[in-house]
Amino acid sequence: MKKKRALGAALLSMTMGLSVFTAGAFAKEPETQNETYRVLIQGPSNATASVNSQVDKRWDFGSDGMTAEVNSKQYQALLKNKNLKIEKVHEVKLDTVRTTASNKAQAAGYPSDQTPWGIESIYNNSSITSTSGGSGIKVAVLDTGVYTSHIDLAGSAEQCKDFTQSSPIVNGSCTDRQGHGTHVAGTVLAHGGSDGQGIYGVAPQAKLWAYKVLGDNGSGYSDDIAAAIRHVADEASRTGSKVVINMSLGSSGKDSLISSAVDYAYSKGVLIVAAAGNSGYSANTIGYPGALKNAVAVAALENVQENGTYRVANFSSRGNPNTDGDYVIQEKDIEVSAPGASIESTWYNGGYNTISGTSMATPHVAGLAAKIWSSSPSMSHSQLRTELQNRAKQYDIKGGYGAASGDDYASGFGYPRVK
Repeated sequence: MKKKRALGAALLSMTMGLSVFTAGAFAKEPETQNETYRVLIQGPSNATASVNSQVDKRWDFGSDGMTAEVNSKQYQALLKNKNLKIEKVHEVKLDTVRTTASNKAQAAGYPSDQTPWGIESIYNNSSITSTSGGSGIKVAVLDTGVYTSHIDLAGSAEQCKDFTQSSPIVNGSCTDRQGHGTHVAGTVLAHGGSDGQGIYGVAPQAKLWAYKVLGDNGSGYSDDIAAAIRHVADEASRTGSKVVINMSLGSSGKDSLISSAVDYAYSKGVLIVAAAGNSGYSANTIGYPGALKNAVAVAALENVQENGTYRVANFSSRGNPNTDGDYVIQEKDIEVSAPGASIESTWYNGGYNTISGTSMATPHVAGLAAKIWSSSPSMSHSQLRTELQNRAKQYDIKGGYGAASGDDYASGFGYPRVK
């Protein structure tokens, strides 16, 4: 008898991306004395030390400054301090476009397909019924949290932490009430459940570090994300773990705190995989942190053939066309592509949902990285990145706006696969 599974209500199909809306430090005067602000405070150590006791400090980033929650009166006082540089911390939120519901988008006790098209494609096996790999590797999913008790994820979570609460880090809490993070985690490492009737991710033996960096409404702050990235790096060092970070999030503008954190994590041997963004298909629409040199930017493919290959989705952001053909990753370059349109995966209510975006392409690559690293644990993170690039070259993408033979600004080096 099949094990009874949790049933969910009907859910709408979604295309998810991320946008950042930033108000400049001097954009407008506070409307009320009850307003609070998340601010980045930078300046000489003696100047920042003098305000430590006067504000509700949140994160200390050393030479990059500290962040704090301040009220209107404190904010105005900080602005008048000529020894300090004050900026409002970037706000990040999910930009969700809902489309017409379909039968495949209904949450249910069982998935419509245990090995969705993206899994069959990345394994290059249309007959595959289950997946394997990833043992010994940790994948840190920085997102809206993860429903770690989902039957297809149960037992996978080694860490579960919340960076969005008033206390900077809440251990043992990563509740996902939005769905995005649970969906991403499933594509990375869903294991089919204890009954073997569930959905499978790319690397089901990998372990999950679920870090909630966006709130239940899908919004959050760049300092919380930066702190989580640094925490992953420190935990990787502390535990001697090989870790892949999955960030299916981003912004149109470069954030100094996140950029510095990505560099820090990369220097500690962590591989960072990030979404290219959903602002395509014009050139130079790639978002951050995917656009950073030390992050692997992933474009989204559709399950459609064009010019003999998969097609890059129109919504997928494009990189810099001026660097086409050089096979060198610079800032604002797409690195690789993976399935990202109409992807079925685990959902926060215990069921399943089908959604689209570069957010969905990214965990395919993070899972593949975990699978490769597990089979070759002597690799460094940079060697692993080179292996992903080499595999991508074997499956060049020629479909979609901007796609062409070789390294291009739409699909990058190509589509890395299991074999």
